[in-house]
Amino acid sequence: MNREKVVPELLVEKDALVGEGSIWHVDEQVLYWVDILSHELYVYDPANGSNRTIPTCQSVGTVVVRKSGGLVVALHNGFAHLDLSSPDGQAQYSVGIVDVPGHEDFVKNMVAGVGSVDCAMLVVAADDGWMPQTEEHVQILNYLGVTHGVVALTKADLAEADVELAVEDVREHLVGTPLEDIAIVPVSSLTGEGIDDLKLELATALSQTPPPRDLGKPRLAVDRVFTLKGIGTVVTGTLSGGVLEKGQNAVLQPGNRKARVRSLQSHSREIETAPPGARTAVSLTDASRESVSRGDTLTLSHLGEATETVDVWLERSANTPRRPMKNNALVRVHHGSGNMPARLVLLEGGEIAPGESMLAQFRFEKPVYVLAGDRLVVRDWPETVTLAGGLVIDPHSHRRGFRGEAQRELLEQCALSSRPAVWMSAFLKRDGAVKRDELLRQSRFGEQDVAVALESGEGVRAVGDWVADIKRWQQAREDAAAIIDAEHQTHPERPGVALDSLRVRIQKILPEGVVEALLQEMCKDGFRREGTVMARASHTLELPAAMQAGVDKIRKALQAKPMEPPARKELTDTKALRFMIDAGEAVEVSPELVMDAEAFNHAVGQIRGRLQQGGAKASELREALGTNRRVIIPLLEKLDRDRVTVRQGDLRVLRKSD
Repeated sequence: MNREKVVPELLVEKDALVGEGSIWHVDEQVLYWVDILSHELYVYDPANGSNRTIPTCQSVGTVVVRKSGGLVVALHNGFAHLDLSSPDGQAQYSVGIVDVPGHEDFVKNMVAGVGSVDCAMLVVAADDGWMPQTEEHVQILNYLGVTHGVVALTKADLAEADVELAVEDVREHLVGTPLEDIAIVPVSSLTGEGIDDLKLELATALSQTPPPRDLGKPRLAVDRVFTLKGIGTVVTGTLSGGVLEKGQNAVLQPGNRKARVRSLQSHSREIETAPPGARTAVSLTDASRESVSRGDTLTLSHLGEATETVDVWLERSANTPRRPMKNNALVRVHHGSGNMPARLVLLEGGEIAPGESMLAQFRFEKPVYVLAGDRLVVRDWPETVTLAGGLVIDPHSHRRGFRGEAQRELLEQCALSSRPAVWMSAFLKRDGAVKRDELLRQSRFGEQDVAVALESGEGVRAVGDWVADIKRWQQAREDAAAIIDAEHQTHPERPGVALDSLRVRIQKILPEGVVEALLQEMCKDGFRREGTVMARASHTLELPAAMQAGVDKIRKALQAKPMEPPARKELTDTKALRFMIDAGEAVEVSPELVMDAEAFNHAVGQIRGRLQQGGAKASELREALGTNRRVIIPLLEKLDRDRVTVRQGDLRVLRKSD
């Protein structure tokens, strides 16, 4: 078994030095174990805009760029690779290491590095112990859902370090967090103490970590962008959710910018396919260096769009600094490798206090690309403190209706469960029905998850290409039946309900696209559709006594001269006439002409017989029927519409079978 793991190193930076002639920040507290395990790091060199391999005696925690007027500090996470064997020797792990900064001034960069990690390595110095930034890092890991890891307790060789007390202190701080049971390993970069134990515990943690899943939804959060001569634009990041293939068409979000995967690398090795969890470099065509930025997402075009309004489940650690998090506050939301300004809108109340959880909405200043189920980290606007974590529930919400009953019920249902069936049921209950290929498409659930949820049959109904909430489906059907029954009772002389009117009523319960499927199902079970109306299959027209005289009068007028009926405007009792047409006693030839049904059928038979001998002009057919031009022209036009005849110049001929 070969699995790619991403292990962030959360470190406490000490003794920072800038070496002469080097732009790389030195941090011995971080690099000793990377040096032992991997021996080299791959970093982005801003001096030449490309990757650079450096020996691990030089840290990549902070890049100091010399500019006129002084030094400007910028940060780039470092990356390394190592292979580990499982404790039983039965599995091999291909591990991607993300070396992230530990200093409190660079927490925003640390968040960008751990957004897609599976397992954490927390580095705590034995002499300094638990620091405020350590607490913040653990909160961030908790917000991101990281539940596996190991603690490297460094400087265990120092005389002034009370290792036993330091271990106890770290353990106390981890109590109540998902990491409370992880191993704590004292280590020394000078003596090599604990290194083998650290490897073993790291391998043990990896063995307990579920492998990255292939959901068929690849996403690469871009953390670096550069160009290489002869290759072009290159983006790097940690791939999640699926595989990327060489030659594959892709898009950059937000903005749905088209690109194509020219080539792939992972840890400096050319590959044809990049698996989920792998540190990946992607060479892109159709994408310029200027069009791509850190924080963008490389993904596939059918996996949804960017949005400006996102509903979330928000939670604050009880150990969060006592800084208010008020409704309508401007915050920074970290997701993937980027962070975006947003306005926080709480579902209820004016403030969320430390230790509390609440439904909320983020209203971003610019579109962002997220999936339902994604984890977010929320920091204050000045980027001085981490405030909360968030779970994306509705990635395409709306400002209007956020506090409505339907949306609230969806959010509450999803916040209480991680099961795909529950989420599917919640969205269907709100929307009524969704096309199957769009169901939970922009979410962290894969096609197999959705298929299993559908098979469970928890309140859902598959109808062709659609999936519907069974209660909404039944409600729509019952309402449609009630409308039809009411029409039959009120107007027994009418054939049924106009389909256009019926569709409008059903669309208040179900989406427009699924209404036709509902009508078809009803036609198989007690209903019928005739032309533009819908009726009970058992319904027969009943002539009200008040209309009897009008029907008799019209019948007499139409039968007096069957081939020369009166103009329709002369038949003034429109209700009686409509009854006769609906009952099949009369035929509506045109808006100006109505014929007795028996006379109409006789005329059609005569025309067919004449045209079987060859084409005929309208005047010839008029003479054959003994009628006039006022009747023959609309009659022939109706036969053209009914695909009985076709006009060829001045002649009418029988239409050949299609």
